[in-house]
Amino acid sequence: MREVVVISGKGGTGKTSICASFAYLEGDNAIASDCDVDAANMHLLLDADFAKREDFMSGEIAVIDEDLCENCGRCKEVCRFDAISVESEQHTIDAISCEGCWYCSRVCPNDAITMVKQKAGDVFVSTIKNGATMVHAKLGFGAENSGKLVAKVKQDAKILALKEDKEFVITDGSPGIGCPVISSLSGANLVVLVTEATIAGLHDLERVVALLKTFSLQAVCIINKYDLNSEMAQKIENFLQEKEIPLLAKLPYDETFTKALAKAQPIVEYDERSDLSVMIKESWETIKTTIRSQK
Repeated sequence: MREVVVISGKGGTGKTSICASFAYLEGDNAIASDCDVDAANMHLLLDADFAKREDFMSGEIAVIDEDLCENCGRCKEVCRFDAISVESEQHTIDAISCEGCWYCSRVCPNDAITMVKQKAGDVFVSTIKNGATMVHAKLGFGAENSGKLVAKVKQDAKILALKEDKEFVITDGSPGIGCPVISSLSGANLVVLVTEATIAGLHDLERVVALLKTFSLQAVCIINKYDLNSEMAQKIENFLQEKEIPLLAKLPYDETFTKALAKAQPIVEYDERSDLSVMIKESWETIKTTIRSQK
């Protein structure tokens, strides 16, 4: 089992659409996983059925027992997150603001404050439109620990792949270079970078490549909408050559891509004969050849 992780330095590059196309093309030989838990949407393109759901518990929040609380105000004095307020002469805790630091529970003279496990999101296992399985998740509103939720999605996807003897796990990572991206990259066999021919695209590509260097991960790159700014596309190509990262494909701007999104379909499903579909199919075949050649 080998894992391909698709990431981008910024949002809006077409990362998820390309990753969904790879998952659609590979079919039942792969487990798809969506690790963009803060804004998960690959399920829309792959028609996930949300067949199984599991609570994701992570972190703790403080809860006040009103029967034990004497409203001394000590907890409010020490809270550095302004999570404790007084309503109708009773101290209460805002679950969104609480950081679960335990300080209030430590100073309460009556042990009226306890720390309880917090539901931080949901994890789903779905069947998608090509009959394959996808593991995906949704981070709860205002919840933290997105990196841990990503790790949970990756772990479940890999367990399924090993159990069902799948050759690939195809993972849609988060944009940027933060904690969920770092978690997405853990254990990857090949990273596919998706960028666009803009100043922001190059800037954020530089940041994500610096991150990859830290993990010593092998990468390839796809430039999407390259013909919108040929000068910037050339600068990106020069940067990739300097960093010895193979350029997998230069995808032109094509409104067919947008039409496919409007129909909630990967481009390779919407119009399998289009130039874009052919290029994405060729890119996926190159990825498989590359990853199979690894020792």
